[in-house]
Order: sequence, then C-alpha cells, then structure tokens
Amino acid sequence: MDVRQLEYFLAVVDHGGFNRAASALYLSQPSLSQSIRSLERDLGSDLFHRIGRRAVLTDAGTALIEPARAAVRSLELARASVESVHGLRGGRVEIATMPSQSIEPLTGLVRRFTAAHPAVSVTLRAAFTPEDVTRMVRTGVCELGLLAAPAPVSHHLLRVHPLRGQRFVLLTPPDGPFPAGVPVRREQLAGHRLVVGQRGTGMRTYVDTLRAEGVGLTVAVETEHRTAILPLVLGGVGLAVVTEAWRDLAERAGARVLDLEPRTLLHVALVSRPAALTPAARAFLDAVPEDAAPHS
Repeated sequence: MDVRQLEYFLAVVDHGGFNRAASALYLSQPSLSQSIRSLERDLGSDLFHRIGRRAVLTDAGTALIEPARAAVRSLELARASVESVHGLRGGRVEIATMPSQSIEPLTGLVRRFTAAHPAVSVTLRAAFTPEDVTRMVRTGVCELGLLAAPAPVSHHLLRVHPLRGQRFVLLTPPDGPFPAGVPVRREQLAGHRLVVGQRGTGMRTYVDTLRAEGVGLTVAVETEHRTAILPLVLGGVGLAVVTEAWRDLAERAGARVLDLEPRTLLHVALVSRPAALTPAARAFLDAVPEDAAPHS
C-alpha cells in the first residue's frame, strides 16, 4: 500500500465513482480500478461494492476514509514544509466555506492572502451548514473551514479562530413593503412571505425562531441554493432574512437592504485541525487582519 493508492481511493470517494475519479486524475478507468483492486488485496477487504457503474463504500471503505486523508495530508505537509524553506513559492490551501460567508468575510480574506502570496492557489469547497464545515475539516477534506452559527463557535476537536460577527438584515424588492432606511422590527414580518435557506443554517434558525415565537409569517420558498435567494426576492416571490455579508451585492443588484431590530448577530469563525498545518494554511491564518476579530 502506498500514498498514491490512498489518493486514488479518496478520489473515488470524493467524485462518487470510478469514471469521474479517473477523469479528475487524468487516468484511464481500468488503471484506476486496477490500483484500487491492488489496495483491496493489500488490506484484505473490499472497499467498494460495484453495482453497475456505481461504487458504494463498504464498511471497510468507510473506516479507511479518515486515516487515508490523514496519511495524504501528512505527505502534503512534509512536501510543503520542505518547499517552504526558501519561502512560500507555491502550494495550495483548501477551505470549506458556507455560502454567505464566502461572500464576506472570505472574499476580503482571500484578496489579502493572494496579494501577499500570489504563487499559492486557494481552493474553496462548498459546505451548507456548520456541521458540514467542521466535518470536512475534522476528516481532512480541507485544512481550514469558515462557518457561521447562532451561538459562539466552539468544537472540542478543532481550533477555533473567531472573526467578527455578522448581523441579520432583511432583503426586499426595491418597491417592497417597508420604507428605505428604516429598521424593521421582527414582529413586522408577520403576514409576509419569506424565502428561506435549508435547516441547520443561521438564517433559517432565525426565521424558525420567529415562527416559534408566534410571528405569523409564511415560508414561500425553501432553497438549498443560496444563489437563488436574491433573484427570488427581486422577482417578488418573498422577502429574505440574510446576513449583512449580502448587503453590497444585494444593493448593487437593486434590492433594498434593511436592518432588523432587535439586533441579532451570527457568530463567524475559521476552524482548523489541532495537528500541524501546511505552510500555506498557516500563512492564510496569519494573514487574517486584526480588525477581522470580534469587537471586545
């Protein structure tokens, strides 16, 4: 068994099958299958059930995922550490990020980092809930994660690097029901139709809390596709509660953005594994400006 075989195994897992993994690896499908078969012989256990063109993980395959990622990450760390002796002249940092936070603060953080380290590439991977982010970092899919949650972020297996929180705001069409520049109280949302995200997100929790408190609003659309929210609002389908990360983008698109009262914050943080990070990931954390930290 060698690290290359583990990389191939993880590619099949991440891409959901042999054909797509082979394409991503620029290998022929028979070559990839042969490598996985060799790995299975070394381990004495099948890693996948082959069902037609589908590859479904066996229990043994599921058990291998986390140690395989750890082994691959260890090799990447060793290689990157040696290469960084003469300065950070290459490498890659992978970040799992929730959609709203990928607008801000991530855009600003990446801009600052790439300006300081133009030879390092940044890979952003989609995660839709805080649990998605922490799982991807904990299992080694990504070295860093950016998440937001209704309560201060904590995790017993990860290091937490708090960032400035984001308040909730209301998106309406330009001819919406509330006047521009005037904050909207939460109870004023009664009787209105809202576009909401999936369960487990901070903005969905905000809306669910209002409904539990007796505010009689209607969920017009529930969407996992965060990019659909702004077009739906502009199209008059409903209003939306989002974080202020959306403010500039929404206003440029023509939406009205109103503060919600009382002020409610979503807590934002970067997370990383307690194990050693690659020089690129450490440099990304070091590039976070002091003014991105929470106000004391």
